Amino acid sequence: MRPIRTIAMLPTMFTLGNLACGFFAIVIASRIGLPKPDIVDPADLENCMISAWLIFLAMVFDALDGYVARLSRTASDFGAELDSLCDVVTFGVAPAFLLVKMCPQFAIVHKDTVWIIAASYAMCAAVRLARFNIETSDDDEHLHFSGLPSPAAAAAIAGFAILFHTLHKGDAEPVDTTRIDVILQTILPFFAVLVALLMVSRIPYPHVVNQVFRGQRTFGHLVAVIFTLVAVLVVRGYAVAIVFGAFAVYGPIRLAWERIVQRRRREESLF
Repeated sequence: MRPIRTIAMLPTMFTLGNLACGFFAIVIASRIGLPKPDIVDPADLENCMISAWLIFLAMVFDALDGYVARLSRTASDFGAELDSLCDVVTFGVAPAFLLVKMCPQFAIVHKDTVWIIAASYAMCAAVRLARFNIETSDDDEHLHFSGLPSPAAAAAIAGFAILFHTLHKGDAEPVDTTRIDVILQTILPFFAVLVALLMVSRIPYPHVVNQVFRGQRTFGHLVAVIFTLVAVLVVRGYAVAIVFGAFAVYGPIRLAWERIVQRRRREESLF
C-alpha cells in the first residue's frame, strides 16, 4: 500500500463543501413531518425548498473543485475518488430522501413504493458515479456524458421542491393548488424512476458548461446566454424544475429523433 503524502487543499475544500451541503440537505429534509391527508404545512414547504437549494449549492462546489484542480494542476486520483464519494451523498442519497418527503400524498397510499423508488434512485446514482470514474480518462475533453450526469439528475428532482414552494406562495386559488399538488406528487415518483434509468443509460448528454462557456464564441452567443440566464432568474421558482426536467428528457428525445432522421435518410437513399 502506497500512503498519500500530500493533498491539494483548495480543491479538496470545495469537494468537502459539496459533501457538507448534501449532509445538511438531508438534515433539513428530515425535519419534514409525517404526511397528513389534505394538509400542507408551510414549514415543510420551507424545509423542502432549503434542502433543494443546498443541493444546488453543492452543484456549484462540485463544478468548482474540478475546475480549480485543473487550473492549479493538482488533479489527482485521491481527488477524483473523494469527489465521487461526496457525490453519492449529495446527488444520490439527498435527492432520494427529499423525494420521499416531497410526496406525502403519494406516500400515504403507496408508502413502500416511494421508498423503493428512492432507494433505487440512490443505487443508480452510485453505479453511475462508479462507471464514470472507470471510463473517464485524463485526456478526455469532457464535452459529452454517457448517461444523465448525477448532478443534473439531482437538480431535476430538487427542482420540484422549489416548484412546490413557489406554487403555494403564489396567488393561485387553494383548490387549484391542491389539485396541482396531487398531480405533481403522482408524477414525481415515476419521473424519478425515469431519471434513475437515464443516469445508468448510455444516452449521450452534452456537457453544458464546457460547450457553452469554454473557448471563444460569437457576440450573438454571449447575448443569447445572458438573456437565457436573466429569463431563468426572473421566473426561477418555475424555471429550475422546467430547465432541468427538460434537460433530463432531452437525451432520449434527441436520440429518438436522430434515429428517425437517419432511418428516413437510409430509406430515401434506396430510391
